[in-house]
Amino acid sequence: MASVSEKNGNSVSGGKPERGGLTGSGTGLEPKPIRVSVIDDDPMICQAMSLILNDYSHGRIEVVSTSTDGETCVRRAAEEKPDVVLMDIAMPGVDGIEATRLLRSLSPAPHVLILTSLSPSGTVERAVEAGADAADDIIRRIIGVCEGAPQFNTASQKQLIDDLSVTRPRSRRDEARALLDALPDREREAVMLAAEGYTNAEIASRMFISERTAKAHLSSAANKLDMGRVQMARLVERADLPTRL
Repeated sequence: MASVSEKNGNSVSGGKPERGGLTGSGTGLEPKPIRVSVIDDDPMICQAMSLILNDYSHGRIEVVSTSTDGETCVRRAAEEKPDVVLMDIAMPGVDGIEATRLLRSLSPAPHVLILTSLSPSGTVERAVEAGADAADDIIRRIIGVCEGAPQFNTASQKQLIDDLSVTRPRSRRDEARALLDALPDREREAVMLAAEGYTNAEIASRMFISERTAKAHLSSAANKLDMGRVQMARLVERADLPTRL
């Protein structure tokens, strides 16, 4: 997990946070929760991260929204003014890099923690898979970036810059392809045609089956993938498969 702050691309060192995380400072008030937005094109990741942050932060963090694309996250951030944005990189349309640039132009600009698989501990992946096992690490990073603590060292920053455009997209592509490959051939074909924008009737015509069977293929695939039609289309886009002839 690497951080991008609103000043010079680094975390602001020292001092007290200007927004989320303020203490009562003699007033007897409880600290204000840090307001966080979670951005990932996989709704399941958004849901898992929200549960982790809300359940294990003991009130220190409040997830104010989740988004599955960069454009939506920037619009919501302008309205909600989160303190921290947890940002995915590989997303359709406005990706995480461009969304981060747009977020940094806001006033006030949120801190941005980019979710990557570059850290040795695999923080995000372990958190989603194991819940509490990595929750403290993520929470500590969110609090740390608000307090001005750097969230990467020089070596990891260089690796992020060098590998950002290759490692993460390729990993997500391979994951998407594996999910599609796990489907039966006919179901996978129906999903791919639906992703290209064909209606159920058009899918049936192209596959030489009835419309009822086409619907059944899509419904079965949706149940196996635990996705709706739009999410399956995004899965196909992320898989970046060769153009159909």
